[in-house]
Formats: sequence, structure tokens, C-alpha cells
Amino acid sequence: MEAWSPGVRVLSVLSLLLVTEVPLSHGSDWMWLGVTSAMPVNCSSVALPLSQRQRELCRRKSFLLPSIRDGAQLAITECQNQFRTERWNCSTTQDPPGLGQELISGTKETAFIYAVMAAGLVHSVTRSCSQGNMSDCGCDARLRGTGSAKDGWHWGGCSDHLRFGTWFSRRFMDSVTKNSSANHGGFTLNAMNQHNSEAGRQAIHRTMTTDCRCHGVSGSCGVKTCWRTMAAFEQVGVYLKERYEHSIQVTDRDKRRSSRRQQRHSVEKHQLIFVNKSPNYCLEDRRRGVAGTRGRRCDRASAGPDGCSLLCCGRGYNTHLVRQVQRCECKFVWCCYVRCRRCESMFDMHTCK
Repeated sequence: MEAWSPGVRVLSVLSLLLVTEVPLSHGSDWMWLGVTSAMPVNCSSVALPLSQRQRELCRRKSFLLPSIRDGAQLAITECQNQFRTERWNCSTTQDPPGLGQELISGTKETAFIYAVMAAGLVHSVTRSCSQGNMSDCGCDARLRGTGSAKDGWHWGGCSDHLRFGTWFSRRFMDSVTKNSSANHGGFTLNAMNQHNSEAGRQAIHRTMTTDCRCHGVSGSCGVKTCWRTMAAFEQVGVYLKERYEHSIQVTDRDKRRSSRRQQRHSVEKHQLIFVNKSPNYCLEDRRRGVAGTRGRRCDRASAGPDGCSLLCCGRGYNTHLVRQVQRCECKFVWCCYVRCRRCESMFDMHTCK
């Protein structure tokens, strides 16, 4: 039983655009598809908050609309999964609606969101290609027929076609607002978002695995057929969370030390970058869309970020005695149903003050 306030819900990028006056790249608007139950019929739907460039690409590749929505849902779910025990938990309040400053503040959280968005889109589109749902792509057959005859294996099967998924993610997300004036330490906000989006795509490549199937007489493994496949998106989320923990701040000092072009090339593609420090997520700030941690459930015995000491920011916590009723001692009765008892239990639940 989670002690979330009723106003907390999944982030809505569309509502963010309605309440902020800061220009935002259209590369993030599509994530709205991950928080709505209504699936637009086509790319011309007025419900789709897309840029003109994205609409045109969507019209030419209309069969990708379900994958765009699935990619948004993957990104949102994994963002909330990775930060479920953190002070910032990738959630938002309804009043005011939206995520607040996370998508436009240039913080570590901004970096993670753009990375996981890009990765989710690559993963979803590529999976649809491998499943044969696309007319423009299928399996990646470039490696087929090659391999090591000496070691008794060769490339075959259906390798995931990352090239198409990566291409589409870049074309769809990296629509830069040229007149953006926000500049932090040599990086415009759009340039930072593009870099982190590319880091998300690199995460899909770097977490790929090689799967093999044995062939031979009587179950022997005389010959193996191998292919490349994407990792489960949960593993991609873990990888990006590690990049988040080791993200690099781009400062004004860096700008003075080297030219803008040299500075950009000094950061590896797979690294996440940010330009501003994160705000205080302990206390509610409606202007920023920060929900705070008041009322959040915490673990009194944990020394990690979900512990009451850290999550409650030193304010202390309340203890509630909770009664839980669940089915137990279930038995199969011939024929043909399951009979269970109702068991009650009591436990302490702790929430932040």
C-alpha cells in the first residue's frame, strides 16, 4: 500500500507545455502518448502535440504510430521504476499540471528523461521491426553467413535491426529550435538534450547481448547459430541510472578553458551531461511542479534512499498501523475450483512528515 497523495500521477508533457513560458524542443512532446488512454487514429489528429517536422515524419511512417506510443510508455514506466525510492520519483501533481522544471531546467533529471525517452523509442521501433510488424524494416541480416567455422558457430537468426530504430529516433526527436537563447556553459539547452538523447540510444547498443542456439546430433552442440538481441528495457533503465549517477556537469569554467566545439567533443557519447544543479526535492514547490516527499512511504530499517532518514529529509516520519486482508491457504477442490481462507495481518507503515 503506497501512501501517495491523490494528486500525484504520471507526468504529462502536454500540460507542461501549457503552463511554462520557457521554449522547449518538440523532441519531448510525443511522450504525452504514454500517459493517455486514447490512441490517436492518425498523425493528423489534433490530440497529438507534435512539431510540424514530427507530424510530417509521422504521416510518411504512419505505421510507426503504435511504436511511438509504446516507446513513450516504456520511457515513463522505466523512469518511475528507477526513481521510485528517490526524492524525485518521476511523478507530478495535477495542480499545477505537468512535470514542472524537469524537462527545461538542464538538471541531471532532465538528462535522464531525454535519455530514457530516446532509448524507449529505439527499443519499441526495433522490436516491431524484429517481430515483422513493419514494411520498412525487418531483421538485421548483415551478419548472416559470417562467423567462425573453426569455433563451430555462425551468425544467423533474427538480429535486432537497431540501425532503423536508431535512425527513426534521431529523426523524430532531434528537432532543434534554432532560435533558442538558453545557453549554459557553452551548451544550449537543446544541444544538451540532443546529447543526452544520443546517450540513450547508445545505451541500447551497449546493452545488447549475443544469443545462440545449438545444432547437432542427439542434442550435441556441434554448430551454434548466434544473433544479436536487445536487452530487456529494465536492464537499459539500470544502465541509464548508472549514467545518471555519474553524469557530468558542464560549467562556465569549462567554457572559458576550451572552445565550444572542443568542449562538446571532450564528453563521451554514452555519458549524460547537465548544466544546472538539481533543485531541492524535499519540499513541495508548485511553481516548479515539485511534489515534495511529504506523505511518501519510507522504510525505517533502510539506510538507502528509501530510508526514512533520507527520504524524509530529516523531518521525521509518522507510523501507521495498517490492517491487511488477503487470500491464504488456498486449496484445489475437485472439481473444479480453488477454496481459500481470508487471512488478516497487521503491520507498521511509515510515511514522511
